[in-house]
Amino acid sequence: MFRTSKSLWPLALFGVANAAIGPISDLVISNKVISPDGFSRSAVLAGGTFPGPVITGHKGDRFKLNVIDSLTDNTMLRSTSIHWHGILQNKTNWVDGVSFVTQCPIAANDSFVYDFKVYNQAGTFWYHSHLSTQYCDGLRGPFIIYDPADPHRSLYDIDDETTIITLSDWYHAPALSANGGLPLQSQAVLINGKGRYPGGPAVALSVINVQKNKRYRFRIIAMSCEPSFAFSIDNHTLTIIEADGENTTPLVVDSFQIYAGQRYSAILKANQPVGNYWVRADSDLRGLPGFDGGRNSAILRYAGAPSADPTTTSAPTNPLQEINLHALTHPAAPGNPWSGGADVNININHGFNFDTFHYEMNGVPFIPPTVPVLLQILSGAQAAQDLLPTGTVYSLPPNKVIELSLPGTGVELGGPHSFSVVRSGDSPTYNYVNPVRRDTVSLGLADGNATIRFVTDNAGPWFLHCHIDWHLELGLAIVFAEDIPTTGQINPPSKPHK
Repeated sequence: MFRTSKSLWPLALFGVANAAIGPISDLVISNKVISPDGFSRSAVLAGGTFPGPVITGHKGDRFKLNVIDSLTDNTMLRSTSIHWHGILQNKTNWVDGVSFVTQCPIAANDSFVYDFKVYNQAGTFWYHSHLSTQYCDGLRGPFIIYDPADPHRSLYDIDDETTIITLSDWYHAPALSANGGLPLQSQAVLINGKGRYPGGPAVALSVINVQKNKRYRFRIIAMSCEPSFAFSIDNHTLTIIEADGENTTPLVVDSFQIYAGQRYSAILKANQPVGNYWVRADSDLRGLPGFDGGRNSAILRYAGAPSADPTTTSAPTNPLQEINLHALTHPAAPGNPWSGGADVNININHGFNFDTFHYEMNGVPFIPPTVPVLLQILSGAQAAQDLLPTGTVYSLPPNKVIELSLPGTGVELGGPHSFSVVRSGDSPTYNYVNPVRRDTVSLGLADGNATIRFVTDNAGPWFLHCHIDWHLELGLAIVFAEDIPTTGQINPPSKPHK
């Protein structure tokens, strides 16, 4: 997947009771042996749990998150950085958290204060390590920004920490043991931090408790390092109202594919007979698909139902198609309503070089520089050709519409802006009138050509990369350096270390 980068409720859905934190908080990163699927391993954890604690706030809040690196296990990376996935970081590029793009990693026994304001954003986000493949070892957690004036508020009754659903692949070996950068095989899918693996023990699964006739806003977050998930809840429909922090017009489906880094808010009405129903997050072939023994599953349990595994079956007939999602407000894509109708048009091909064993974008792999791109700019570099890594930094002018075409080969892309998806990776149709806006998109199959548009209204270097972490590690990324001349003048950091 490519991406362009309050209260103290008990978290009944998570493996341990875990209070939400934020907007001002310490976040300790440490090692701990855990066994979310019955297999014990040392992991890299935020707040000592998997997933990490929910970070919450409200639209317009200022966040001050002091990340303290207390890592000690030398079988995994001991430095770290935290990326706040989906947060636009307007005028605060320096706290985007991308190692070697906007900052140096935080060294063990050191700390770094991420100080930023969310301005006009609200929705479902998440945070994760952005150093090498470290988040595959466990450093991932939800980040929710509530909107007191949510335009969809009349559609649901309950939206709190108990309605967050995290989906994660889980590995029994540390990420650094990957042979030559080849992806490790994940053993399990964890839903809210619990799951089972083939041949493993029948550990308790996560239970999502509901009351009959109540309406729930579930916030589903794909914290995957590699596979996508086919998500559904037996015998229930889901009304999509948000994609990646952007409100959508309501769309009723009974299942959806969710790719690494993506998020959806979906309303479920608990209108079925009291009982237990399977919650399914089936991995694609990059994981271990199937539901035998309760794998890739959790339980939706109505109040009054017995504590037992469900006996329900799944037969979705109305899956989500991205082209049917539409932005709720200001739906038109920026620029002119035709292909190439932007100020700057960029085509990025990607592939794999078997000679160098690296992924490439337009023929060049991203090899992390020794000096972060932002620091290079602040030190005087003013042209893309002067910035390292050579050939992977693209200079973009300010306040222009950018159209980015991405011929697909089945990966996912995330990037520095919410963007209008004028062509989905699995569709030949262009939509400039009311496309969905989001920050992570699947490029589709080999004959796909996902096309996105955004406006360069946020100075700084931003990471456009594959959100399959193993692909990113092998070079599948570039940097968009927006408005280089004024980058140093936009809210420069003031003593972020402490």
